[in-house]
Amino acid sequence: MTFEEILIQILLPALLDTLYMVILSTIFTVILGFIAAVGLIITGPKGLRPNSLVYKSLDLVVNILRSFPFIILMISIFPLTKLIVGTTIGSTAAIVPLTLGAAPFAARIIESALLEVDYGIIEAAKSFGAKTHQIIFNVMLKEALPSIVLGITLTVINIIGYSAMAGAVGGGGLGDVAQKYGYYRFQTDIMIYTVIILIIIVQVIQALGNLLYRKMIK
Repeated sequence: MTFEEILIQILLPALLDTLYMVILSTIFTVILGFIAAVGLIITGPKGLRPNSLVYKSLDLVVNILRSFPFIILMISIFPLTKLIVGTTIGSTAAIVPLTLGAAPFAARIIESALLEVDYGIIEAAKSFGAKTHQIIFNVMLKEALPSIVLGITLTVINIIGYSAMAGAVGGGGLGDVAQKYGYYRFQTDIMIYTVIILIIIVQVIQALGNLLYRKMIK
């Protein structure tokens, strides 16, 4: 096959599958991660509304999910994946484990960023009568946003790595191409192309994240 044929017939569809998985997984990951992080922040020992039972429960769930290597997590939740999307194979099916695998990581990153906010600012907001949701969204989130952007950038890069591993168990995308052609068929050129594409994607995402961060802190 010529390079043009490889690009059009193999690499481009795989790239689109990877982008599809990564974009949707990132959206769901950030949503779940933010909800978990806010829950941990609010109910923590020094939170706005301390609740030991809720905090320990959330903390335990996040820690358990973070303990699973992604491949094991993906295989172990096959029944859940099938229940949600109706299949365990393909790019859409991979979104479920990608989200569950990355959400705890995102939760810890967002939690850490929110915890770094100067407590004096929070106390000042309380003294002005700000409600809990106002403190979270108008004070803490605003102050922590640059750090959260860097954290989400790192999360996206992790999801790209997870998506490549998902190809090993039928997830599709560039990981599937690398395994199918580069490993089983010994087509080293295709393996090299997939690696180069993944490196470019990661570099672009990291550069965009850094650029956005620098603009926010000015």
